Amino acid sequence: MTYQNTIRTLATSLLLAAVATGANAQTNAQPELQPSVDGTLPRVLITVNSSGDGPIAADDHLTLREAIAITNGTLPIEELSTPEKQQITTTLNSSVISFDLPTNDTTIELQSLLPVLSQPGLAIDGTSQPGYDATKSATAEILVAVPVVEITTEADADVFRGLTVVADDITIRGLSIHGFTSQHGVTESTPPADIFIAHELPPPDITQQYIPNAEFPFYEDNHPPRGIVIEQNWVGIPTNGTIPQKTSAFGVSVFNSEGVTVKHNRISYHDGSGIITGARAENLEIIENLIVNNGLAGMPDAIRLDGHIDNGLITGNLMCGNDGSGIFLFKPQGAVEISNNDIRFNGQRLRRAAIYLMGNDHRVVNNKIANQKGPGVVVTAFSQGGYTQSQRNIIENNEFENIEGLSIDLNTRRNRGVQDFQRGDGPNPIRDSHNRRRDTGNSAINPPQFDSDEFFTIDGKVVVQGKSDVGSTVQLYLTRGGTGDYGPLTMPLATVEVDENGTFSYGSTDLQPGDIISGIASDPNYGTSEPALNTVVVALGESSTSRPNRMTLGSVGNPQCTTPPAEPEPPEPVETLPEAIKLEVPRNVHFGLDEDFINPDSAIVLDRIIEVLKQYPTIIVDLHGHTDSRASVAYNQDLAKRRANNARRYLMDHGIAPERMTIRSFGETELLVDEIDRTNYARNRRVEFIFSDVRGVDITFVNQENDLQLEQ
Repeated sequence: MTYQNTIRTLATSLLLAAVATGANAQTNAQPELQPSVDGTLPRVLITVNSSGDGPIAADDHLTLREAIAITNGTLPIEELSTPEKQQITTTLNSSVISFDLPTNDTTIELQSLLPVLSQPGLAIDGTSQPGYDATKSATAEILVAVPVVEITTEADADVFRGLTVVADDITIRGLSIHGFTSQHGVTESTPPADIFIAHELPPPDITQQYIPNAEFPFYEDNHPPRGIVIEQNWVGIPTNGTIPQKTSAFGVSVFNSEGVTVKHNRISYHDGSGIITGARAENLEIIENLIVNNGLAGMPDAIRLDGHIDNGLITGNLMCGNDGSGIFLFKPQGAVEISNNDIRFNGQRLRRAAIYLMGNDHRVVNNKIANQKGPGVVVTAFSQGGYTQSQRNIIENNEFENIEGLSIDLNTRRNRGVQDFQRGDGPNPIRDSHNRRRDTGNSAINPPQFDSDEFFTIDGKVVVQGKSDVGSTVQLYLTRGGTGDYGPLTMPLATVEVDENGTFSYGSTDLQPGDIISGIASDPNYGTSEPALNTVVVALGESSTSRPNRMTLGSVGNPQCTTPPAEPEPPEPVETLPEAIKLEVPRNVHFGLDEDFINPDSAIVLDRIIEVLKQYPTIIVDLHGHTDSRASVAYNQDLAKRRANNARRYLMDHGIAPERMTIRSFGETELLVDEIDRTNYARNRRVEFIFSDVRGVDITFVNQENDLQLEQ
């Protein structure tokens, strides 16, 4: 489905929602719900006391569907029963939908799309439900209380949105919202979401509009909602914290707004991105959320920003275990600040940069980026409106650890492959012409060049010198890398000025022999450079290899995203690591000819692997997908990826965290045996599990053929 068709689908869906809402409108409502002279509805406090759903009817209980219709002014009080009227009181403050559901019946299973939230100032407050404990969090990294009220879909219902916001100053708080998707199109190009934010209905005719989103002029004539707050919710997650049976397409979708704050939420288990924008998302603030394990089947990034995104802020979030980038900006208009985030163990399914930038004037500062299956930050140049984009992006004071690629990679426009755009294109040559500024992200600003590949300590002091672009400043880093490498930029060391001759100098008595140093240059007119080639500190009379690099000490740490809050207890004794773990455990499963699903025999094998992974939580695993040699190379690459994906999904469904697993597709390139008969063809159709232990402990696993699937 094309993006243009997607927008048409979106407009049609919103219009149908408006029609469905309007079908209940009446003109003879009781006086207290008649619009006031300024056109606004009176404010009410409504208590939802039934988890039921279905057609609006006068009965003994008030449902969420009825509560929304009342605040919209489409359900008159006179049509309610006496018990329902008792759940409603007028208030001088903004309207609130609160909850008093039966203790053992707090899950609302929707049969169809809810009416849109169209009354300004409305709050839907799940924290009002008896039993909600604001101090009870399932995670220690960022405290988000466990919701009690759960909004999802009936098992057989196809409801593509949970809550749809079209008015100003609406708050959604303290809810578990999950299970909202659509079966009529692929995840990557349809607008389903747990929470969807757009302009007022009905939408205009957009059939003649063109891509990209930011060039849609009709949004100027519609009122984008402002002042929206999404807080303390579990988005995409049931209250028991497990992967839901039906995963949502997207989490929070900001299609058209000029002010949304998403703060203190857990956002997980979406087929696509946890947070995604469309035409407009100016003044978007994404603050202190846990955005974990998203992108399971579609757009793989934790946060994806398109369209108008000026004055955005992404700060204090934990983005972990997502299948692509932590943050992915695609041809946006406007600039965002990305600061103080913890971004780790992403790129598990599709290798991408932790932060992927397109556009101008972004600031990426004070982030921790670790264990990324791809580069740290990629800035990609592209043309729009006759001008080269992706300039003046400042990337400073970040810490990088255990990444596949450069800490900062400035893509050139001539490298246009998918891998170049998603993973970076590697170190650029030194700029030798002003014309090259048009070809590379951040105007091809040169990295610093050290005067030597080693600097000596003299009387306990070392002086590091080099050259850089005039007008820039140089930030030096200690690195865990080696000489001849480019970083990673592990720990900021110092920032020094470049003089009018293009030279810089840094003297220190704190540097030690064996320290490896890299650096980056930043110029406010152009942005931040790629890393410098590493240099090493040595003592006079010693070789550069005679002293260990102190930054090589330490370990990656266990591959986990979140941990439960610690209970007060005495310290445990220090664990003595075993010399080796030897387990008679299978390390492969097999597939039928041209098949990618897990059959019952393979499920038994995977169940044994799951037992071991649960017993030894420090073990991490690569899943390598393989095929036999028949069919095309491209087809076999895709088939192998599907096999690895399905094996990974089986493990995830049984409690193995996605950040512990990485998939790779080898297709037909690494046959296990010569294909001389049906048995050997079957041996090649496999997923192999490559186990490792982050503590450095040796592990022995064994191959198995109990699930070998011979073709007929």
